[in-house]
Amino acid sequence: MRTKLLHIIIIFVLVLTIAIPSMNNVQSALADTSDLKVTGTILHLREGPGLSYPIITTLEEGDPLTSIGREGDWIQVKAGNYEGWVASWLTASTNAKQTIDQTVISQVDRLNIRTEPDISAAVLGQLSTGEQANLIEKNGEWAKVDWNGLVGWVSTDYVTINDLPEKQAEEDEPKVEVSTKKVNKDTTFTVLVDTLNVRKKPDLNAKKIGTVSKGQSFKVLVQEHNWVQIQYSDKTTGWVYSFYGTFSNVEKKTSQAASSSELESVTIIYNGTNLRTDATTAADVVERVDAGETYPIVGAKDDFYEIQVGDKTAFVANWVVTTSSSNKAATSTKKENSKPRKEGTLNGLTIVVDAGHGGNDHGTTGQRGTDEKDITLKTASLLASKLSAAGANVVMTRESDEYVALRKRVSIAHQYEADAFISLHYDATEDSSINGFTTYYMNSNQKDLAEAIHDGLTSKIDLKDRGTQQGNYLVLRENRQKAVLIELGYLSNASEERNVTTAKFREQATLGIYQGILNYFDENQ
Repeated sequence: MRTKLLHIIIIFVLVLTIAIPSMNNVQSALADTSDLKVTGTILHLREGPGLSYPIITTLEEGDPLTSIGREGDWIQVKAGNYEGWVASWLTASTNAKQTIDQTVISQVDRLNIRTEPDISAAVLGQLSTGEQANLIEKNGEWAKVDWNGLVGWVSTDYVTINDLPEKQAEEDEPKVEVSTKKVNKDTTFTVLVDTLNVRKKPDLNAKKIGTVSKGQSFKVLVQEHNWVQIQYSDKTTGWVYSFYGTFSNVEKKTSQAASSSELESVTIIYNGTNLRTDATTAADVVERVDAGETYPIVGAKDDFYEIQVGDKTAFVANWVVTTSSSNKAATSTKKENSKPRKEGTLNGLTIVVDAGHGGNDHGTTGQRGTDEKDITLKTASLLASKLSAAGANVVMTRESDEYVALRKRVSIAHQYEADAFISLHYDATEDSSINGFTTYYMNSNQKDLAEAIHDGLTSKIDLKDRGTQQGNYLVLRENRQKAVLIELGYLSNASEERNVTTAKFREQATLGIYQGILNYFDENQ
């Protein structure tokens, strides 16, 4: 019995002896894959991505880390036998020496950074539109990048790669005058998200000097690419990312308010509509009213009407009401502003260009990761420039990555008495083999415009022609103006997604739409 027990003990010791080196080898292998190191004197490894999470352990300067994920300014890492979250600003990439003097700029929102150059590889993090990362190397259609210490691969189909000849000067001297855009002295920037970081320089790596909240407005000093310099306080300026807000101009507001004198009243179209103390959805609710109630208009501010409610005034959003106007005043104003239209021009016409989706409404997402909201905005901007050059008064339902309610889009067409309303989209379906473009209309007065635009597209793009069809979409159904909705190809088809997301396709598609609009109005003078 004792001999048997002794044999068991000996076997156990031998197994343990073999296992310990194996464990050391596993730890060594893990250390070899580290792509970060601690740069702070000490660094707390936390249970979650934020300073409020409990500390798991404390790391020291120079300790190796392996990144496995990212959320904002926090990186999920493995450190020895521990796994947790660290602040990115207290780490540095161990691959820094491998980077070349080029930067990768994301053209789309939520661009995946993957562990390997393969669409099936795990996702480490995501780049937002305009965010930059350092280029380490290129491998075919993939680029290896270093994004604030997170190293991974992105598809080159969705990025711009630029040289960085002034990188060192930029680090030494926070210059902000380069590539800036002049702005009107009365331009303001209004925040559209719950919280937005204000930074010292127009760079996501720059020091954070504070935050601003949804609904707050600030004077715009300078625009640089996708960044805006604002007057943050009486003595402080800062930079914010422009996609998370909207621009407005005081002069525009004044003329808009003046034009509201032509409008007599608003009629509520939804039960439980909020009347507020100010022209923002964040303002306090004065009263809730039901559909059918009518109130006199006394002014206008941003996207709200100021109305008379008893002995006081309140604000109501323009997308939840209809307006009645003095026909005589409206008609004379339109005649005054209209220039006689010559064939081959769009003089005197008002065209609303609607970039589908936006903000928290991403639309469909393609097989290769394209968000519909991003390419509809690019396409809409390009179309608007062509229409404006032909003499049209172009109104865009959105000019940045913001959410706009469908009924508000329709109300814009009614408010401007648009001669045409063009809604741009990209399609998707569960069957990835389906492809092609379609032009939709709903009401009989929209059909001829839809057919003219579709013919124009057919002459300019190579996609399968799916024809013009009736489509029961709200922006068509509720629209009193001539309105069409165009689906410019299927993002659910990987091959078509690659085609329709190119600048060449957008150029040809917008040229076809422009030509179709021109042909329609030439034939229907």
